[in-house]
Amino acid sequence: MLQLDDMQLLRALGASASLAAAARLLDLTPPAVTVRLQRIEERIGVRVANRATRGFALTDEGQRLVQESVDILERIESLTARVSREADRGGLGSGVSGSLRVVAPFGFGRRYVAPLVRDLQRSHPQLAISLLLAESPLAAATGADAVISIGRVKGSSWIGHFLAPNERFLCAAPALARRMQRLKHPSELVDYPYVCLRENDDDVSRLRFTPVDGAGRRTGKALTVRLHGMLSSNDGTVTRDWALDGEGFVARSEWDCAHLLGDGHLKRVLPGWQLDPAPIMALLPSRQGLTTRQRLFLEAARRAFAPLPWRR
Repeated sequence: MLQLDDMQLLRALGASASLAAAARLLDLTPPAVTVRLQRIEERIGVRVANRATRGFALTDEGQRLVQESVDILERIESLTARVSREADRGGLGSGVSGSLRVVAPFGFGRRYVAPLVRDLQRSHPQLAISLLLAESPLAAATGADAVISIGRVKGSSWIGHFLAPNERFLCAAPALARRMQRLKHPSELVDYPYVCLRENDDDVSRLRFTPVDGAGRRTGKALTVRLHGMLSSNDGTVTRDWALDGEGFVARSEWDCAHLLGDGHLKRVLPGWQLDPAPIMALLPSRQGLTTRQRLFLEAARRAFAPLPWRR
């Protein structure tokens, strides 16, 4: 059975690129983290992570344990914070004041974070909220109270709080998708036009695929495919619109393409192969000592994605 400190270790692993980084988050030494991880694996009889000289990689079972641990810890910490706050302040009412700075990515920020910020300020008229939209939110996070991230961030001191699941799909306009119906394996994608979302000035995408059955269960080993697009952009909305125009297939987040798949403007490509998910996370500078404004924003963000707007 997992204990609370086991789940805290798993959460740190999920937010880190190395055991040393996880050790820093937990204020432990790397050898201590290694020993505790080994004990967890021995106790539950499951390999959580594969170690390497330059870091580690979570196994599929490890990723599931990390996600479950994050969810449980978030509920525990949220409960504790609410009880403490209600005892000290009589609940978070409309009297909250001061300023709150939030950073979010462009597309997701416009569609989902902007309405969230607007409604939060309406509920708390004395609270001044500034929303900054950026291509790389963490790079623009200096002085921010909270950052919204698509996908877990590794190698950062910011603490991630899970907000919502977000799958990623390979999709194309209907005409191109019909041509690609014959595909059986991700390696065949190189024969078709690809629209590339450029990150860190890199025009090459490396997409990791996992074979799954109709119920989403893994059926084989994961593999990585290197794709180069003749069309590329650093803006996800641009790449999605190019895909809608039939310029190529694209990898897009569920939050951005679910409605287009639902109405038939885009079609799934290689549905038997699953891309790595990119959960929606709220990043806060620290786990302890959160301000009332930060807790208020975190709770409002959780409510905004329950139920999930892109799965309604």
